[in-house]
This record gives sequence, structure tokens and C-alpha cells, in this order.
Amino acid sequence: MTEVKAGDTVAIHYTGTLSDGTTFDSSEGRDPLQFVVGSGQIIPGLDVALPGMTVGEKKQVEIPSAQAYGPLNPEMRQAVPREGIPAEIPLEVGTQLQMQTPDGQAMPVMVVEVDEATVTLDANHPLAGKDLTFDIELMSIA
Repeated sequence: MTEVKAGDTVAIHYTGTLSDGTTFDSSEGRDPLQFVVGSGQIIPGLDVALPGMTVGEKKQVEIPSAQAYGPLNPEMRQAVPREGIPAEIPLEVGTQLQMQTPDGQAMPVMVVEVDEATVTLDANHPLAGKDLTFDIELMSIA
């Protein structure tokens, strides 16, 4: 049987859950996720779990935050003056917004705190600081 090795293009079905059992993403009902193993296209903890697997094999992988989306970075949170945000933009906690970096790149942020004077925005990945579990099934190796 052929085993996955770095450089192979693979397709997997997956379900990702948090430590409380909440599903945050799944390929169910969609085409399998396709990528090149070892190329950095997916999170490191999942990339290193694939070598040695064979087509049809299923595996559960526990991935600590450091091997997923990294730790929460406090420098990625910023309080901005409320008057600097246009009135038509919703400011409820949990709202996803997009900001522009000084070089013109779009950066997703989430409203995490609102008070009379400021709005605190968080540019960390929503899964930063979280340990993840993936149930994966290897569908193909090319």
C-alpha cells in the first residue's frame, strides 16, 4: 500500500472540533480538502500527522495551539477611539470587520469590547490560543 510522504498531493475529509466538542469546521457535504503535504498549506500539526497514512485510513489528531494557529498575541488587540469609526458600522461584540493595514492589505478583525469611548478590535485568528482536534480520513494520494 502506498503511504503518504512529504510532497504528495492528498485529499482528506475532516471534522475539526474544539476541546469542548464544538465543531468549528468540516468538509462534510463538500469536496475533500486537497493540498501538498509538507508545503505549509495547512496548519503544522495536521501536516505532520499525514505521512505514513494510507488511502481509506482514519485518524484522530490532537493539535496544541502552538501547532495550529499559535498563541493569542496581545499585540493583535487594539482599542480605537469610538469616534474614529463611521456611525453606520455595527459595533456589537463578535462582529467581524475588515481593516486596512498601512500597506493596503485587508485584515479581518473582530469587535471584542465596546465602551463609551473605545472599541477594542482583535486581529488574532479566531482559533488562536485554542487546542484543536481533527478527525481525518485520507481519500487519495497523487
